[in-house]
Amino acid sequence: MNENYRAGASLTALGIMLAVGLGQAASASPVHQATPNIEAQARYDAVSKRVADRIGDPAADYELGVAASDAGRYGEAIVAFQRVLAVDPGHAQARAELARAYALAGDPDTARAQFATVVEDPSLPDPVRQRFTGLVRKLDREIRGGGSNLSGFIDVSGGYDDNINAATDLTSIVIPLFAGLGPGTLGAGARAQGDEFYEISGGISGVSATGRQDRIFGSVLANWRDNIDSRAFDQASVTGTVGAAHSFANRDVVSLSGQVQQFWLGQNSYRQAYGAIAQYTHLLPGSRALSVSAQYNRFNYDTDALRDADRYALAAAFVTRIASFNVLAGHEETRRAAGDAFSNDFAGASAGAEIPVAPKVAVIAGAAFDLRRYDQPDPLFLVNRADERIDLSAGVKIAVLPNVFVRPRATYSRNWSNIALYDFDRWTASVGLRFEF
Repeated sequence: MNENYRAGASLTALGIMLAVGLGQAASASPVHQATPNIEAQARYDAVSKRVADRIGDPAADYELGVAASDAGRYGEAIVAFQRVLAVDPGHAQARAELARAYALAGDPDTARAQFATVVEDPSLPDPVRQRFTGLVRKLDREIRGGGSNLSGFIDVSGGYDDNINAATDLTSIVIPLFAGLGPGTLGAGARAQGDEFYEISGGISGVSATGRQDRIFGSVLANWRDNIDSRAFDQASVTGTVGAAHSFANRDVVSLSGQVQQFWLGQNSYRQAYGAIAQYTHLLPGSRALSVSAQYNRFNYDTDALRDADRYALAAAFVTRIASFNVLAGHEETRRAAGDAFSNDFAGASAGAEIPVAPKVAVIAGAAFDLRRYDQPDPLFLVNRADERIDLSAGVKIAVLPNVFVRPRATYSRNWSNIALYDFDRWTASVGLRFEF
């Protein structure tokens, strides 16, 4: 996949994962959430029939409230416990269950107030008081936004790449500007080269609440790829991201983030990138999300100022528990007129999935398509460059320890271009070990 397209897609994915996490944090309760099931529903049906003619009796209302809460009927449970407290305000168990029902219903403020009242009851046994005090602290943390979270990974892999420089298989081509001289022989750096490689990557990300619905987040990602016999095409990068997000009452999330990247090629500084993304994510049932975003990137090249460019893109994505789908389109404009042959319109689409097939095994697959149309003729080939590219990947993720995975993987890329120099295919095969925390 084109590296600029991949960077944009990665930033979009980061925003969606943040949005899903923030939305879930805003709606989740730290109190144990009873999962309604067939048994709980049957128990509620039996209790409601048995006490139907005893509504107003504190014992009957308390029993009904517990059954309703376990069955996920939080509104009915709240009403039942309120009837108990109207007759017996000192009923500590009913007040505790009322607080629990409010928490499960998504009202941590009222739940916290009710739990605090229970804790202050002098007749409450110390073990029970300690448990309720802990619940109050958790509710306080939720009201403040859920606290902070830190996660990361380290990945080490090695394998073989049959085209480390993404170059053509041809040994000679005709350059129209010098057609009278006949075919020109391509140097080694312009022809496909195969080599073994090893790669090390790692990252760490953090999210911290600044309020119930607001969070700040940041991450650092580093990557190093060394080709065993060729230094010229070694690659390394460090990317930093920081941003803020706000979750609305309906759990939708809006976020704004910035990103900087340093990229090395052949162990020399090659390019710097600066970016920003504004994103809106709508959360759907079943841990799904739909997102739209606007992105901007600036690219500065150390040794080729004609390629310095501004890039604008619009993107949309849909994610589920096991899959993601992305589309992206935009324009990249060089900042110098003399480099306008590098300016281009682009569009792309990608999909990826991680599908469990056994308790400790998942199949991983991905596909992407990238299309580019350049604004001005190439100065050597005298035509406007036009490229289409596909990227395919497949692998297996095997858990060997709770947070350690083995990942054999294969990839294939094919770039079609109307300029022979940029027409190529490429495949890689590798095995990696990944630690997540």
